[in-house]
Amino acid sequence: MTRFRKEFLLGAATAAHQVEGNNIHSDYWVQENLPHSMFVEPSGKAVDHYNRYEEDIQLMKQAGLNAYRFSIEWARIEPEEGHFDEKEVQHYLDVIHCCKENGLEPVVTLMHFTSPAWLIRKGGWEDPSVVESFRAYTAYIISKIGTEVKYVCTINEANMRLQLAALIRSMMARLMAQKADASKEESKVQVGINMQSDMQMAAMESAKAFGLADPRKVAVFISGCTPEGDMLVMQAHQAAVKEIKKQFPSIQVGLTLSLHDIQYVEGGKEKADAAWNDEFLHYLPYFKDDDFLGVQGYSRNVFDANGETKPADYQGATQMGYENYAKAIGHIVRRAAEDYHGTILVTENGIATADDKQRIAYLDQATSDIEACIKDGINVKGYFCWSLLDNFEWQKGFAMQFGLIAVDREHDFKRTPKESLTFLGNMVEHA
Repeated sequence: MTRFRKEFLLGAATAAHQVEGNNIHSDYWVQENLPHSMFVEPSGKAVDHYNRYEEDIQLMKQAGLNAYRFSIEWARIEPEEGHFDEKEVQHYLDVIHCCKENGLEPVVTLMHFTSPAWLIRKGGWEDPSVVESFRAYTAYIISKIGTEVKYVCTINEANMRLQLAALIRSMMARLMAQKADASKEESKVQVGINMQSDMQMAAMESAKAFGLADPRKVAVFISGCTPEGDMLVMQAHQAAVKEIKKQFPSIQVGLTLSLHDIQYVEGGKEKADAAWNDEFLHYLPYFKDDDFLGVQGYSRNVFDANGETKPADYQGATQMGYENYAKAIGHIVRRAAEDYHGTILVTENGIATADDKQRIAYLDQATSDIEACIKDGINVKGYFCWSLLDNFEWQKGFAMQFGLIAVDREHDFKRTPKESLTFLGNMVEHA
């Protein structure tokens, strides 16, 4: 079933920390290994993609995919402030070259949630110095890879910190009302969060590990933020765009956003509009002139007069706890295109499920809706399934099964491609 022309970027996506393993200089490595960590388990060797990327890229090629979105790990490139590791740069150049040798377009993300531990010790994503730190890292890494890539995402889900701030406020309100249900709160964001641990103890240990006196000062990227911290992310993005364009004007640059298909029923329009403003519109001035926008969405949020509500036609939950609603991504793309008029890449979309037939049904619906968007004149350049591999879903550990490829972590990380991998690869024309 062919849905897209050969120029369309059809691929899968990963994030370095979730797949590579042994990311020892990162902030998350510190937090995962605390005695009372909020992570249900540490990442450890993850799924050993660092050593097995050639096999994984070849599996994508064999399935018919033509693009691979992956991230470069800032903490590997700059393990200490101002010290850059040439060996790690060469590793990512090798990944890029392997993509090209196998007919896959490399789409590179410069920061996918994890940061160097030294950055957090300085104040992290709430300290104004983060803008210059990210610019300097961008300047360095783009000088090394800029001749080899056409597409660069600066920051993954640049709006995620504000979503987490809202989740934390909601959780605190429910605790005050003695109505807390951590599992329901976790499913409000499209990232692996564990709010059923001893959060207070974890926060105290985290602060100590980073040499900070106040747990509220531990500003990793996946944490709540102040309004000022929210805008620091946008400023860091703009500084990175300027740096990339200065060195390599032809590179296509954008950021990615975590977006929900925001719907409403009677009485809910005002709340739904406010939610879309928080997720999308208030960031628009900071990316409206970018070469592309990376759209990432998995499900929907429905609002009534009282706030979020369960849809009348609820489709059941994924492993992540949010609704299995494959039509979301098409609706999100159409909504984003109303105000953003550049190229759109669907940089993440997929489903966490142990049932690959359910994954195939999800991908069938999602890609059909993207095809319809293109036919209606929306400039969608690519679609990347999340994720290439069953991997480390942040604080939820390895239990979530997003992958097109299964990994046996007990037996030498053996890869087993799922039927969904080939199903997706068959959707694009081949040269």
